[in-house]
Amino acid sequence: MTKDSRSPVEATAQIDATLAALPADQGAALQHLRETIRAAATGADEGISYGAPAFRYKGRPLVSYGAAKAHCAFYCMSPALMVEREAQLAGFETSKGTIRFTPDRPIPDALVADIVRARLAEIDAAAAKR
Repeated sequence: MTKDSRSPVEATAQIDATLAALPADQGAALQHLRETIRAAATGADEGISYGAPAFRYKGRPLVSYGAAKAHCAFYCMSPALMVEREAQLAGFETSKGTIRFTPDRPIPDALVADIVRARLAEIDAAAAKR
């Protein structure tokens, strides 16, 4: 995340407010995504990065998420993971490191958890090389 002076309590309050300000279906979909990420992201910290709700792990960006007018987005921040899961992501609009979805067609929880665990492993592997 960008350098941010917000405490974890302030960041959580900002994320709560951000989600509450969205249309109800998007807010509920992103709150569910947030909880799914939190459950899979053992040891990660929640915060704000570039104005979006995000998680960090060992000081590195893990994943983030947000909403646009016509969709929600899950930013896994790893083009390699996107390629590895291409078949599982069929039917979702994707771009480099981003999965777009709608509240009526969310990303399956198991896939979100798999991506989060893979990102944790990527960060651990990068840290081991340092």
